[in-house]
Amino acid sequence: MEVLKVNLSIIEKMKRHYASDITDTIPQGGVFLAKIPGCTITAYKSGKVMFQGSNFQGEVAKWKADSAPQAPKEKKASSLPKDFHLLSVIGSDEVGTGDYFGPMVVATAYVEKKQIPLLKELGVTDSKNLTDKQICDIAKQLITFLPYSLLVLHNEKYNDLWQKGTNQGKMKALLHNQAILNTIKKIAPAKPEAILIDQFCQPGVYYNYLKGKKEIAREDVYFSTKGESVHIAVAAASIIARYAFVQHFDQLSKAVGMTLPKGAGGKVDQAAATLISKQGTDILPKVTKLHFANTEKAMALYRKKY
Repeated sequence: MEVLKVNLSIIEKMKRHYASDITDTIPQGGVFLAKIPGCTITAYKSGKVMFQGSNFQGEVAKWKADSAPQAPKEKKASSLPKDFHLLSVIGSDEVGTGDYFGPMVVATAYVEKKQIPLLKELGVTDSKNLTDKQICDIAKQLITFLPYSLLVLHNEKYNDLWQKGTNQGKMKALLHNQAILNTIKKIAPAKPEAILIDQFCQPGVYYNYLKGKKEIAREDVYFSTKGESVHIAVAAASIIARYAFVQHFDQLSKAVGMTLPKGAGGKVDQAAATLISKQGTDILPKVTKLHFANTEKAMALYRKKY
């Protein structure tokens, strides 16, 4: 067993990370309780997170870098160049990491300062505040004039990487880095004034994930949580990524002959159980993130109902 002390923003990040494994039981003073094979994670409002079980060390390692004292938000914001929101920036964001069905998608978009008013006019904002239809309508316009890169990690490749020991954080880092490099090459000889990654881990952890890569984007790279609100380029990247995710998700639904639900809740468990009853367990690695707790829950439902 080990206990880490983190701030509440990291606990929220943990909550998203373990979304598919969170139980209905929340201890007094707790934020969530998640159970994964070999480890139980309990997070408290005090900022303490307890890891218990045979595999607790593996889970603790994922969050160890985040347990150091965090700089206050005001200080973090001041580390960005002055008037950052007005600069010409490559924004980078990902979607699909918390969805049981469907791929992981990372997109980058380069927005020149002179294009910022146009993007606002088109309705570019945080994709979480937009419907899928709005996202598709806006994205179809953005991809006609913004330099961008779109990388889709399909389920079979995702599961293969996971089985070989590549965690989701490393997958994201590798995709972000490659998408950024792609966009830098697209706009050359022009250079962005900055690159902003929607932060999913500490910068040190991010670059540690990239060790061994021949090319790593480091110059003028910044990290920020809620990057969509820091620069519109991240919001544009998020919309493009979500648009691609929705398209691939619809294709998966057609391929398996049933409407697949997004997310990782109870409806997902039921849909997976139904899918198993129709096509067997061999279909799961092709359309799901197999390590999610939804797999075990779906199997239990399948055995119970079918």
